[in-house]
Amino acid sequence: MPVLQRIVKPTTHRGKIALEKREPKLVENTKNTLFIKGRKTSNVAVNCMKDLFDLKKPHCKFMNQQNDILPFENITPIEEFSRKHDASLFMFASHNKKRPHNLTLGRVYDRHILDMIELGIEKYKALKEFKTEKVSLGIKPCLLFTGELFEHNHEFKRIKSLFVDMFKREDVEAVRLQGLEHVIMFTAIEDTIFFRSYRIMLKKSGSRIPRIELEEIGPSIDFKLRRIKLASDDLFKLSCKKPKELKVKKVKNVSKDGLGTTHVRIHVPKQKVDRLQTRKMKGLKKTMAEKKEQNKRKSDAGERGTTSKKLRTV
Repeated sequence: MPVLQRIVKPTTHRGKIALEKREPKLVENTKNTLFIKGRKTSNVAVNCMKDLFDLKKPHCKFMNQQNDILPFENITPIEEFSRKHDASLFMFASHNKKRPHNLTLGRVYDRHILDMIELGIEKYKALKEFKTEKVSLGIKPCLLFTGELFEHNHEFKRIKSLFVDMFKREDVEAVRLQGLEHVIMFTAIEDTIFFRSYRIMLKKSGSRIPRIELEEIGPSIDFKLRRIKLASDDLFKLSCKKPKELKVKKVKNVSKDGLGTTHVRIHVPKQKVDRLQTRKMKGLKKTMAEKKEQNKRKSDAGERGTTSKKLRTV
């Protein structure tokens, strides 16, 4: 017998608003992230996850209770947490003898796991160890990826996409120079990913364009790539598909480059310059030689026309 799916109907106004927020939308909300502690953790893994939690605020939730979960063996509990808290991203901290100081990052599509990577913390310097001024809470960071692996390796391309989802925050249409305060840089060398965080300082340069300096504010983390689980190309393509309502209609001879600049191609027909009406003045009048030459061309054209007519009549 077919299983009937239970339809959840809200009984209060607050419940109705909560269900409406979880419904599919043409423009997605800013993705929320769950920070989860495993059954056994280390101070290094938990403190590192708390620093990343501070960078991600306010679109995140930290779960203090310990959970007996092994993401690469059974991901169902994390998928249930994702459905319950309406979060499409998660970070899981764990620690054991085989994989010490472990962080697992992943994202969920349609309430099921899409991509997941396991990173080992090789070197870590906490946020509080940097005695510098921090950036404002909730500021949108500028993400910088360096290393050929992010451009040419299939797995690292997905890892780059996962980091972008994790830290990109809300979409913006314009950027103000004074609003660029925070830079997060990812550097990939072999199987190591270096995570660095900087504050942008605008200094006087003697011109309208300020001189830019970077000051490291932490945290500073060296990640070792351990395990990786990626979705199939078809499923990943389906997760990136845009609704028809958001697709931009193509306009003929109009295109945009990578920086968003609009380029228009204009087709101009051949112009007959000799027939253009110009201003009547003495300097533009034809000379006697030009008039004789023009009359001669007209008379020659007339003679050719009369001879052709005679040939037709004959």
